[in-house]
Amino acid sequence: MITSYFPKYMAIFALFVLSVGALDTFIAAVYEHAVILPNRTETPVSEEEALLLMNKNIDVLEKAVKRAAMQGAHIIVTPEDGIYGWVFTRETIYPYLEDIPHPEVNWIPCTDPQRFGHTPVQERLSCLAKDNSIYVVANIGDKKPCNASDPQCPSDGRYQYNTDVVFDSQGKLVARYHKYNLFAPEVQFDFPKDSEVVTFDTPFGKFGIFTCFDIFSYDPAVVMVKKFQVDSVLYPTAWYNTLPLLSAVPFHSAWARAMGVNLLSANTHNTSMHMTGSGIYAPEAVKVYHYDMETESGQLMLSELKSRPRSEPTFPAPVVWSGYDIGIKPSLSEQLDFPGMIYFDEFTFNELKRNAGSYTVCQKDLCCHLTYKMSEKRTDEVYALGVFDGLHTVEGQYYLQICTLLKCQTTDLRTCGEPVGSAFTKFERFALSGTFGTSYVFPQLILSGSQLASERHYEVSRDGRLQSRSGAPLPILVMALYGRVFEKDPPRLGQGPGKLQ
Repeated sequence: MITSYFPKYMAIFALFVLSVGALDTFIAAVYEHAVILPNRTETPVSEEEALLLMNKNIDVLEKAVKRAAMQGAHIIVTPEDGIYGWVFTRETIYPYLEDIPHPEVNWIPCTDPQRFGHTPVQERLSCLAKDNSIYVVANIGDKKPCNASDPQCPSDGRYQYNTDVVFDSQGKLVARYHKYNLFAPEVQFDFPKDSEVVTFDTPFGKFGIFTCFDIFSYDPAVVMVKKFQVDSVLYPTAWYNTLPLLSAVPFHSAWARAMGVNLLSANTHNTSMHMTGSGIYAPEAVKVYHYDMETESGQLMLSELKSRPRSEPTFPAPVVWSGYDIGIKPSLSEQLDFPGMIYFDEFTFNELKRNAGSYTVCQKDLCCHLTYKMSEKRTDEVYALGVFDGLHTVEGQYYLQICTLLKCQTTDLRTCGEPVGSAFTKFERFALSGTFGTSYVFPQLILSGSQLASERHYEVSRDGRLQSRSGAPLPILVMALYGRVFEKDPPRLGQGPGKLQ
């Protein structure tokens, strides 16, 4: 009787301790790191050389961790590939990998470094967390041996995983996540056989974690939020900005808003690869972000967040994304639609010919509707309303429904959809909506200079309109409703078609 009662008692006691020590808010930190990269080589370096490079990066991260802790941060997120970079083959990354155990082993590497073999990186990260009394989130590589009894075992006898780790403020390993949706160039890593939904509890809310390309997925990204009800998501990423619709800051902040969670997004910083854009995002507002294509230095950001945003009065109301457009009938255009490409997807566009009006453009099952008023219709800038309803098939496969208003690169309509950085045309009012067949729609509003519009200037209505609210003229680069139709996705992004379970 005593043995059966004791675990139950301990579980109740643990819950009591958590509730007594619960915090209504916490200080989050993310660090955008300019990663020190290894020399590109086809021959693996020694473990000593690999550790030397990793320690150089951890030296930089250590300064950020200490600064964040001194400013009261409870948790800090560092980027994907932030400790060794990404210029690897399967063979050349091997010296950088460590065996990372499951957190259920109850391990503090800082105080017991040899328990799972040679793990100097985990030891150092654990000590950083312990010595600074802060949760530390990092991305490293895990290696797991396998043999011929496993029909999926690679020929070199091991699995290699892109892995996030979390150490709590005592230095204990509390989370390990193997990236499930690898991006196409990640040939150095294996796909995990099964998806993992990794969550953990803290005195300042329930956290989940996934990596970079996972944010496009239903599993684990949506499952984590909808089924496991996390309050905050930790998000290491190595994201290269693909304008106009897939820039890190607009997309990640839109995801946090639409999913109703805090998102702590830490990107790598490498301007030659268009990598920048980190931030701390709440469901109701962007707290802080950093987008810098001019310098090569890292950046630390901190902000206070609500620990349990769903219980807050500011929590956004549910949106019916096709609510407004149910009553809208497609209008006759004053000119023919024209095609244009955005990130290998063929959109249907219609040029905005007047300084005010209403336009509707359709493709397959999606019709997009825009009403707007410009301060003036400039002759040197062209805007178009675009729509895409289809399966994206380059560098991953995923089904999209997108409505977008964007500035064309030049006055030549063939440049509509090409990247552009500045805009002088100002919109005094606007409302964009669509006949979406999904409830997962991510609203973006990007201004000249690739800056986010402030929430005071726009809103998302409950009937699915992204619309102006202040009347202040805004130099809009891109406005978008970026929808994901998960039931038309492959089972894993980049593999054959399948249905949601």
